Amino acid sequence: MNKINPRKFNCNYCCENRRFYWPRIIARTTPSVPFPPVIVPDQAIIPTINRYFYIVTEDINLTNGATLPANLFTDDNSNPITEFTIYNPNGYVNIYINAMMQEGGIYSVTPDALTIEPVAATIFAGTPIIIESLGFSTAAI
Repeated sequence: MNKINPRKFNCNYCCENRRFYWPRIIARTTPSVPFPPVIVPDQAIIPTINRYFYIVTEDINLTNGATLPANLFTDDNSNPITEFTIYNPNGYVNIYINAMMQEGGIYSVTPDALTIEPVAATIFAGTPIIIESLGFSTAAI
């Protein structure tokens, strides 16, 4: 494999147009969930979406991880909430920090809180955090 010269941030004889190739990001393995039930052809899939918003009020150092309680967040109508709606097993949750979707292995969401795993980073005051919870049900058509 070709090596990168860290002082010049370019490859030794390996890259076209002197482009720098960043090392690959390794995603953590998340626990597997059981397969959803089989949907009968005469049924429609109905999505349900809940979004929760929080603007960070003071810097959050993530060196030891962080837990943000649900009551810090508001819903789509700016109403305060007391818990997140989680759809399990027929749904999933995404989080966005500063409008960037985050890797599934760095966070977990329970009805009570968002937990972010330890990482050498800081979420600065004024940064928006959005939790998007999607669930799916069926209805006869």
